[in-house]
Amino acid sequence: MPEINQHGQTVNDTVPDWIGASVLTRSPLVGRYCRLEPLDTERHAADLFDAYALGDDSDWTWLASTQPATVEATAHWVLGKVMDDALVPYAVIDSHTDRAVGLVSYMAIERLMGSVEIGHVTWSRKMKGSRIGTEAVWLLLKNAFEHGYRRLEWKCDSMNVASRNAAERLGFVWEGRLRQKLVRKGRNRDSDMLSIIDSEWPERDAQLRAWLAPENFDGAGRQVKRLDAFRG
Repeated sequence: MPEINQHGQTVNDTVPDWIGASVLTRSPLVGRYCRLEPLDTERHAADLFDAYALGDDSDWTWLASTQPATVEATAHWVLGKVMDDALVPYAVIDSHTDRAVGLVSYMAIERLMGSVEIGHVTWSRKMKGSRIGTEAVWLLLKNAFEHGYRRLEWKCDSMNVASRNAAERLGFVWEGRLRQKLVRKGRNRDSDMLSIIDSEWPERDAQLRAWLAPENFDGAGRQVKRLDAFRG
């Protein structure tokens, strides 16, 4: 609870015994429908090229990168993330095919503040209509909160309505818009900021687990209940 300090000022809640969150390591995260493997150029570049080749440039409008035209270009793009010590990058592996179908990272990691962002979200059309994207984000949320993080962030271009809608569906709360945050591909980018904090996580976790449960899907893999149906 906020309280009055010795100077008569209202100050915010104390965080007892806070020493920061734990280090997020490049370790596998395993779910029912997918697993997240530490990104590796040799293991994942060819699969990712094949997955992204199903789409077109419209899938890359909001990303800093452009769609790689060859396996070699994909490998170069992947290597840039692998070599970036500020990231914890993952390939999203479809458990059914055992092939990489997307990429995602932890970024903007502030361990001492307990804050981390889920970013570099690059899903392929092989994930469209599947449970994989939802489970992948749930695995990242679960892992980060288990490591003591207090805040998980999601940022997207304010024009990228699909990304903001996806984040809000997953339980992220819109916080505001950072105006003229970036210049990307020669255009202004205003960034929408969303988050889930640790006090919200138990409820979000229960909702995501309920939606991901096998009994929530029919024999054709179609959902029985939408995710928002599990919210009170």
